[in-house]
Amino acid sequence: MRAYLIKRFLLLIPTLLGISMLVFMISWIVPGGPIEQEISRIRFSQQGLTQRGVGGSDSLISEEQIEYLKKFYGFDKPIYEAYWDWQKRALMLDFGISYRYQEPVLDLVLERMPISLYFGLVTTIITYLISVPLGVMKAVYHQTIFDNISSFIVFLGYAIPSFIFGLLLIYTLGANFDWLPISGFTSDNFDELGAWQKVGDVIKHSILPTACYLIGSFAYMTLLVKNSLLENLGSPFVRSAVAMGFSRYQVFFHHALRNSLIPLAATFGQTITLVFAGSFLIEKIFNIDGMGLLGYQAVTERDYPVVMGTLYMSTLLFLVGNIISDICLAKADARIRFS
Repeated sequence: MRAYLIKRFLLLIPTLLGISMLVFMISWIVPGGPIEQEISRIRFSQQGLTQRGVGGSDSLISEEQIEYLKKFYGFDKPIYEAYWDWQKRALMLDFGISYRYQEPVLDLVLERMPISLYFGLVTTIITYLISVPLGVMKAVYHQTIFDNISSFIVFLGYAIPSFIFGLLLIYTLGANFDWLPISGFTSDNFDELGAWQKVGDVIKHSILPTACYLIGSFAYMTLLVKNSLLENLGSPFVRSAVAMGFSRYQVFFHHALRNSLIPLAATFGQTITLVFAGSFLIEKIFNIDGMGLLGYQAVTERDYPVVMGTLYMSTLLFLVGNIISDICLAKADARIRFS
């Protein structure tokens, strides 16, 4: 097990280098970067001055200005040299300065991460609290009215995209009935509220986004628990336990249910990416300043330092999450041995 984990952690390095190198090359050659945007702004301002009678129509951007922009944004070096300089800084968690905010990328990430962490943890906890009991009940009452009705609700939730569900919630519960806030993470007067009022304000602002996070994940987990439990209830080792005189309680909880939770252990580590990365669609709809919205705005506005910083950390967390999933799987299933 130790040798396997050492090998997996060593494989993180080339994988992380390959992904970051690919994205860096794409961001380097794709049109519409910061230099082109800055040149467009300069030309637009020159046209405005010309229309007001200030300056001449022949005012152009000089080569010195273009070279200065290239040096300012780091495009004055060969791509391999620029990537190596960025990678050395990234190892120290220095991802550069954001083009849009003019702040260090790490500070922006640390500022937005608590919000995504909050929604990710709440979603994960509620998902497991709903999915495991519901999946068990659906397996116990298989092909009954309860199973059919709950299956319809589960499949409906799985089929509806989270952002469409969010728009429906905003239109019904927010706009029409004005029951819950539809934008932001806190109210405008949040600093003036008391301690318990602040807690209540955060909870009210969290209900609709959390519902959008839950709608797809709980459906998948519920069906996973149900199908795994049904498979184990019909397996030979359960029939052997019944024949040996074990009670129904022991057979169900100590044999069938315990083995049915193994698939959940295999996916547990991958939820780390959701916890830290967030969802840009949900955060965009509800105007929540989390990691997802930060990455989305960075891509649309060609803020390459933020793009590379968020991608670097998300990729690292995803790779570590896969290793944690393997560890949880090995601990939950005694038959698995990594070498």
